[in-house]
Amino acid sequence: MVYFKQHSIIMMLTAAFTLTACSSQPSYQGPTTEASLQQHSQWQYQQDNAEQANYITDLVEVQGLSELINQALKNNPSLNQVHVALKLAYAQRDVTAASQWFSIDAGFDAQRSETSGTEYSSSIDVSWEADIWQKIADNVAAQDMTVASEQATLQAAKDTLVATVIRTYLNIILQHDLLAIEQQRLVVLENNEQSIIERYQYGLEDLEDLDTARTDTASTRATIAQYQEDLAQAKRALVLLLGVDEIEKLPTISSFPKVMQPLSALPKQDLARRPDLQSAYYTIQAKRYLVDVAYKDLLPSISLSASLSDLAKTPRQALLTSPVWSLLGGITAPLFQGGALKAQVEIAKLDAEDAFWQYQDTLLSAVNEVENALGQEQSLTEQQQHITRALENAKRSYSNYQSKYQQGLVDILELLSVQQQMYDLQAQLSQLNYTLLTNRIDLGLALGLGVSS
Repeated sequence: MVYFKQHSIIMMLTAAFTLTACSSQPSYQGPTTEASLQQHSQWQYQQDNAEQANYITDLVEVQGLSELINQALKNNPSLNQVHVALKLAYAQRDVTAASQWFSIDAGFDAQRSETSGTEYSSSIDVSWEADIWQKIADNVAAQDMTVASEQATLQAAKDTLVATVIRTYLNIILQHDLLAIEQQRLVVLENNEQSIIERYQYGLEDLEDLDTARTDTASTRATIAQYQEDLAQAKRALVLLLGVDEIEKLPTISSFPKVMQPLSALPKQDLARRPDLQSAYYTIQAKRYLVDVAYKDLLPSISLSASLSDLAKTPRQALLTSPVWSLLGGITAPLFQGGALKAQVEIAKLDAEDAFWQYQDTLLSAVNEVENALGQEQSLTEQQQHITRALENAKRSYSNYQSKYQQGLVDILELLSVQQQMYDLQAQLSQLNYTLLTNRIDLGLALGLGVSS
């Protein structure tokens, strides 16, 4: 008994000395992210007619669109994969956290030999590693940061999916509009053909003009066939996003809905809302904790174990009726592993540095996305105004040329040229409207507007 006490005292003194010697182990500090956000004090472009919005769904109101968005959030396969990744992160966190607790194992064996006959043995073993350096706690903290990163990744996936659904719906409206413009053009061209035939019968037109008109009519029919397929593909793309076989009811409107321009604030506020930046930040924190873990792998560890065991001739007697107990405590320290542990520290530090530069890359991309969207808003608005005026002029010119053609003052080629210009401008304006509205959705996404979590 005296020996056991002396031995325990020696172990405690050794542990205390080791703890004192290693307690100065510093926590890893890498580059910080605060300075990166502070570099951007204001956006380059100033906005006009922008409105405050909390979510990306606030930018557009179309009856029935919210039902499509809810379907996509529920059924989209890619989004559900990200959701599963988050569940895996939670499960891995639970596995890591379980290391903080002691483990209990029970065993029961039977052995038969020629000399002693059948013997039964049972045992209960308890083991525990003292987290004196907070290494397990750091591992758990790293898993917590990984879970937070996956949560932000899931939010980013939701936001992107909703924005894509809205853009795809706007594309369906665009294809409807372009198809309608070409169908109107076809009607006018077919009327031109009929007019040329009638004028030819009266000797007022040349058959060469009929060939020219028929060429434009055939070309327009080909364009209509292309737009019909583009419309079908846009609808199939929406079905794919929704994760369903078909859309039961697709809300349709005759023109583009109003999409308001989201108001930007200070870059630090706008960028802080972005889930992709949040995810990158949490990844940095997780990697830093893992650097601390790698450092602490170089330090000694203390483990305790206790055991109850029994040996008897019958199973009943072997159920720990008169057990023998044992208690073991030990300190282990890595002495030589060929530099593997130090290499692991270096790898962990490089992983942390890599995570920082990934954050920097995400941040610069985010700033670029906002600046591009703000610049596009101004450029597209100006283009829209110019094309609208050009279309008004083209319509007046078409009306004049049509009247002159009926009077025989201009030929069919001049009339066709004015007609083509008018319908081309209509199609160009429709494309500009679509690009402007989808750019506002992109701007909202770049400013961190998403969907409620």
